[in-house]
Amino acid sequence: MVINTKKIFFSKKRVWAGLLLAQFLLFYVFSKSGMMIVFFERFFEVQKAVHQQLFSWIPFSFGDFFYVLLGIMLLYLIIRCFKRKTRNSALLRIFILLNIIYFVYQIFWGMLYFQTPIIKKLPTQNKPTVEHAKLLAVKYLEKCRKTRKLVQEDKNGIFIITDLKAVQKEILVQQNRLPTDISDKKAPGINSFKPSLFGNVMNFTGILGYYNPFTAESQFNSHLPNTLIPFTSAHESAHQLGFAREQEANFIGYLIGIRSGNPELRYSTEYFTLRSLLNFIFDEDPEFVKNILKNYSPEMKRDRAYEKSFIMKHQGWLDDFFGFANNLFLKSNQQDGSVTYSYFIDLLLNYERP
Repeated sequence: MVINTKKIFFSKKRVWAGLLLAQFLLFYVFSKSGMMIVFFERFFEVQKAVHQQLFSWIPFSFGDFFYVLLGIMLLYLIIRCFKRKTRNSALLRIFILLNIIYFVYQIFWGMLYFQTPIIKKLPTQNKPTVEHAKLLAVKYLEKCRKTRKLVQEDKNGIFIITDLKAVQKEILVQQNRLPTDISDKKAPGINSFKPSLFGNVMNFTGILGYYNPFTAESQFNSHLPNTLIPFTSAHESAHQLGFAREQEANFIGYLIGIRSGNPELRYSTEYFTLRSLLNFIFDEDPEFVKNILKNYSPEMKRDRAYEKSFIMKHQGWLDDFFGFANNLFLKSNQQDGSVTYSYFIDLLLNYERP
């Protein structure tokens, strides 16, 4: 009788558990190697173009569909773990699945968190000051007031996007105009923006959009107030280019939108920038922030009131849970976390020197 020892070896749970641990250690070592980081950056340049070409033509988010199937599969296997007869085989399949998902995630995306930070590419790396932030806040208040008059609004006087496809096309154009000393990444020029299939749930999570590393699609919540959608799309497009860190994606989104000839994209970007500056200033000088808010144009005040009502309407435990989970994820990838956005302010204030 011939015994297939290879099959027996790979059918043991501890083997796959050991492989998963080995992957953790391997990719940790890779994250410390400049040569390997460069390799994964170059690999991503090829992978992103292929994936965007492969999935962009599908009219819905294929990545979301993949997540649904993956969730169903994991739930099925977890249920089988509670049955004595199927427990061992279910646990084995879970370990195999985790190994595959983790490996694919790391080679497609995870290693990009360890690229050279953008802050090191800027000519100056000074600590941001509140006084500088105040000067920029006044500057962007005026920009917002002017740009807001160029966009359309609904019957309630709230900003609306009249042509989302034009906004997306403009984002792709502006990707090719990023400063070469900050970004040397290639822009495939493929429209792979997709409204998330989970939009109604996302309303209660505080998540505005996300990038799918398995399909290179850029998902956004189409139910958001329109002031948020253009900049969220620019942010997610920065991930599509290969900027993994959240606050660096904010900065690249800022560079994409701030010089745009599309007033809807530019207003959303200016509005985000102003809000970020005010959040940074508030702890040091709340009276200054209140004064800036008083000087919002009537149109901007209506947009802000609508955003606040949207947030209040959808606050809940899901918002807290996803905020906590996202914070842990960001910190595990050497980022500040979702609560502190100081790195974006560092980049902004060092880029926009007085």
